[in-house]
Amino acid sequence: MARGSAGESVLHRHLRVLESFDAWHPFLTLSEIAEAAGLAPSTAHRLITELEREGLLERLPDRTYRLGVRLWEFASRTPGALGLREIARPWLGAVHERVRQHTQLGVLSGRDVLFIDRMSTRDAVVNATLIGGRTPLHVSSSGLVLLAHADPGVLSDVLAHGLRVYTENTIRTAAELRARLRLVRTEGHAVTEGHIHLESRGIAVPVMGPGGSVYAAIGVVVPNDGTSPLPHIELLRRAAAGIARDLAVAYRPDVDERTHGIRSLVSGSRRSLEYFESLEPDPHHSGTIPDAAASLSRGSAVDAP
Repeated sequence: MARGSAGESVLHRHLRVLESFDAWHPFLTLSEIAEAAGLAPSTAHRLITELEREGLLERLPDRTYRLGVRLWEFASRTPGALGLREIARPWLGAVHERVRQHTQLGVLSGRDVLFIDRMSTRDAVVNATLIGGRTPLHVSSSGLVLLAHADPGVLSDVLAHGLRVYTENTIRTAAELRARLRLVRTEGHAVTEGHIHLESRGIAVPVMGPGGSVYAAIGVVVPNDGTSPLPHIELLRRAAAGIARDLAVAYRPDVDERTHGIRSLVSGSRRSLEYFESLEPDPHHSGTIPDAAASLSRGSAVDAP
């Protein structure tokens, strides 16, 4: 892999440009990108041009840039995020109908929990998450669930970078964090009362993947009113079990001992999925709808929708 004069890979420099954007800064100028990424304007301009050419950045009429939809296209092909999100969404919605506050789905990403889906009501309690947003693992109930079942190196990394404090209830020390993680593993859930905002309580449980590992965390954020969290915990456990069953179906081996392709990523009518899978892929346009006429002319027996 090509590397710059300081030993940094070219890929890493491109990632620094992409990481300049977040939920609060979705549109940036060239100079703002250069400053956020810590790059010289000339270097930033070259990298931006390359990313724009590949559809990973888009330039707007006012000369600002935003992340390109091709990033979403890539993400939508992975079972680890958007595929999981679609499989889990009916269960997330069922929880939200009962709770009517915040319901969210998070996955492990470095030292953070990355929230890939979220449902909220307008008058819900304070919650500091967004879809696509991150929260440090040690302050969130979902983060504690994921950290409790993560590789030990993740905990070491979290501790090495320090524990950010939000309120008087935030976990502050390594000893406190280790003790809390042991409790999460024992009880099978995490409850954080006022760790990010004193008015809010987070409750989360693990979602098991097909291989028996913790795949995600499903949780709620509700008022920190001193009531028992047990009804919410039981509700979340039922939803997590449902997601786990649906994941197992989506990723079950087929006759060729491989996991399903599109079936593992999307839900829909069986006939529609069968029809889509029967079509011949277009070698020049990955991810686009294949040529139905060519497929049918070869004698496909699949009924059209």
